[in-house]
Amino acid sequence: MAVALLALAGCGHKAPEANAAAPVIAFPVKAADGAMAGRFPGDVHARYEMPLSFRVSGQLVSRRVDPGERVKQGELLAQLDPADANKQMSAAKAALDAAEHRLVFATQQRDRDDAQFKQNLISQLQWQQTQDNYASALGGRDQARQQYALAQDQLRYTSLMADHDGVITSRQAEVGQVLAAGQQVFGFAWSGEREIDVDVPESRVGSITLGQAAIVTLPALPGHRYAAHVREIAPAADVSSHTYLVKVQVERADAALQLGMTADVTLQTDQSALAMVSIPATALFHQGERPAVWVVRPTDSTLELRPVIVARYGERDVLLSAGLNAGECIVMQGVHAVSVGEKVSPIAPPHPEDAPQ
Repeated sequence: MAVALLALAGCGHKAPEANAAAPVIAFPVKAADGAMAGRFPGDVHARYEMPLSFRVSGQLVSRRVDPGERVKQGELLAQLDPADANKQMSAAKAALDAAEHRLVFATQQRDRDDAQFKQNLISQLQWQQTQDNYASALGGRDQARQQYALAQDQLRYTSLMADHDGVITSRQAEVGQVLAAGQQVFGFAWSGEREIDVDVPESRVGSITLGQAAIVTLPALPGHRYAAHVREIAPAADVSSHTYLVKVQVERADAALQLGMTADVTLQTDQSALAMVSIPATALFHQGERPAVWVVRPTDSTLELRPVIVARYGERDVLLSAGLNAGECIVMQGVHAVSVGEKVSPIAPPHPEDAPQ
């Protein structure tokens, strides 16, 4: 009876498992849309934007347009006081009339002296003086003519005209203000071509190329999609934001695409980008100098250290272009506390927000 009791007591204790699975936080990875990896916010601009200003100084006496107005090529936008320019043109016209009169007299004198010199009625010195007077009168007339043309231009420059169809985007001068030559009066955007200005982080600008295709969507225009392409990439980063300005030109802009609208630019990638996967930054390990991840084998739940190729590093995630397929289970946290061949039991992250999106 004592032997039987001892046998029953021994059945109450289980022998420890030789290969107990260690719990690890692991989760299946999801495919990352390569196009979404190249998505950036931006805003709509005109292909050509510039300040408008007078080419001469003066007092602004009238302003014909306000911000937001559309104007046609050749339309008068603003006017400087033309009084001084009119006086300069009148003086230049009087100087031109006098120069032309002197040229007529010098021409007549030259013709008379030419005839008399051929008959030896005047000396060669007198004839040469007549030729010199004629040349001086001719040069004076040409100079006066140029001064008169310049005065006409100065008078024309007191009127600010639109040199292209477009829209007034801003106003920097008021009536009565004395302006210097070249001082901005209006901001002006040409009609027609539109583009999206995008600020790209320095870590991602290397993957963008000139001519790269893109799709533009706008929150204000649901259902509208515009084909576009990368037209310009800034050669240097902005000193304050350390981002690169990328200009994406819209290929068929319509009237619905208004200046200043917020836009989403999705850069198109090749088909290989569609095979990318995204993992949390905490899941990345290293095998020597190469990046790697811990993969849970589905056959026996043991760990495999697999090298991967990183396409982009983000703030909280890493985009992989090779080495890992969507659906494979990898260790998300505690990558330094596991080893090759270790048997594990995958568990979900303790906080739902830590799970990969």
